[in-house]
Amino acid sequence: MKVVKMVREFEDGQLHAPKEIPKEIQMIKEEELPPPSSGGVGVVGGVPGGQSGGQLGGVIGGIVSATPVAAPPPPPPPPKPETPKRINVGGSVQAARAISRPQPVYPQLARQARISGTVRLEAVIDETGKITDLKVISGHPLLVQAALDAVKQWRYQPTVLNNTAVQVATTIDVNFTLSQ
Repeated sequence: MKVVKMVREFEDGQLHAPKEIPKEIQMIKEEELPPPSSGGVGVVGGVPGGQSGGQLGGVIGGIVSATPVAAPPPPPPPPKPETPKRINVGGSVQAARAISRPQPVYPQLARQARISGTVRLEAVIDETGKITDLKVISGHPLLVQAALDAVKQWRYQPTVLNNTAVQVATTIDVNFTLSQ
């Protein structure tokens, strides 16, 4: 048997024409196909055990197999909406309703200096209606401590969402005005 060298040139994954013409060209002879099976069942190039009239190069068992296939499981039920741990007041959420709201004591030094204004605080009202996590956003330094002391004592009606008490993040304004 004589070995025939095939000349192929690949560059960057693509087949290109040879750069020079070979001196000898050998003829390659492929083996003959086997004779068709007796009875005329199947097609040339078909799959052994295939059906008469089947698809050329078909798959054993075809697309629809004789083996039963179980239906896919149903999708899981949608998750229940989770009640948030803390919501922000605003939009369609109503402001918390105060039950007890002692007024701040006007600082004597601020009164003497005739300082008035608003102290804005950021607060979290917990599930029981108590003020937690109180932070100053803005306000005159002489008025801030009096506002903090007063707001720490405030109590609110618990905010309920989906029949569950939740924390509420809100801003609280404490106004200090000098009476004439």
